[in-house]
Amino acid sequence: MAPVLELADVSVRRGTATLLDDVSWTVREGERWVVIGPNGAGKTTMLQIASTQIHPSSGVATVLEEVLGAVDVFELRHRIGYTSAAVAERIPRGERVLDAVLTASYGMTGRWREEYEEFDEAQAMLLLRLMGVDGLAGRTFGTLSEGERKRVLIARALMTDPELLLLDEPAAGLDLGGREDLVSNLGKLARDPEAPVLVLVSHHVEEIPPGFTHVLMLRDGKVTAKGPIEETLTAQNLTITFQMPLILEVRDGRYAARRAPR
Repeated sequence: MAPVLELADVSVRRGTATLLDDVSWTVREGERWVVIGPNGAGKTTMLQIASTQIHPSSGVATVLEEVLGAVDVFELRHRIGYTSAAVAERIPRGERVLDAVLTASYGMTGRWREEYEEFDEAQAMLLLRLMGVDGLAGRTFGTLSEGERKRVLIARALMTDPELLLLDEPAAGLDLGGREDLVSNLGKLARDPEAPVLVLVSHHVEEIPPGFTHVLMLRDGKVTAKGPIEETLTAQNLTITFQMPLILEVRDGRYAARRAPR
C-alpha cells in the first residue's frame, strides 16, 4: 500500500534558522497520527509541508503519491483537509456557519456568487452534525465560542471528502469543557473506518483522542521518537522530547503527563 504522506530527509531552513532538520516520516492508509513536542519543535512547519503550503529546502516530500515541486499544488490541496488558526482568521465573522462549511467545496472562505446543490447543503449539515454543532448552522461564525469554531472548522475541512485530514492544534485556547467535547468528537472520527487519514498536532498528551494509532515526537526540528502510540508514547520519550523528567499516566485510552517529583 502506497504511503499517504512521506517525508524523506526533509529539512526546512529560513535564513540561518533550521525549522526541520533531516526528518523522515511515513504515514499510511488507516493510520491516525499525533505529532507532539514543545514550542518551536517544528510541528506546524511539518503540517505546512503536508498541506502543501510550503516546500522543503531539501529532501523529498510526497503527498498523496505526488512529489512536491513536480505537481500543481492547487489541485492537490482539494484532496487535503486542513485546519489551523490561520484558516479561522480568513473566515469572515459575518459568514453563516452553514456557508463557512459549504465554501470549502470551492476552496473559498466567504460565499460570493457560487451556486450549491441541495446535496451540498445536506452534506454540510451532516458534517456539522458529526461534530455536534448542527444546531449552529444559522448562526454567524463570529458569534461562536472558541470550541464551537474549532468543531465548525473540522466540519469544513471534511467538506471536500479529503483523503488526508490535518489538524494543527485544534484544542488550543479551549477551556476544559471545550477541550473534552472536541477530544470526544475527534475520538469518534478516529474510530470511523471511513474517515480519512488523520494527523493532529498538539503540545499536550491530554489532547490526544482515543483511537489514535501512532505518535511522532519532535524537538528542535528533529525526530526524537516515532511509531505505534502504545509503544512509543512513554515517559522516557516524553522526558527526552521536553527535556524535563516526566511521568506518564494512561487511563481508558487517555493520557496525562506531569513533572516527576524531585
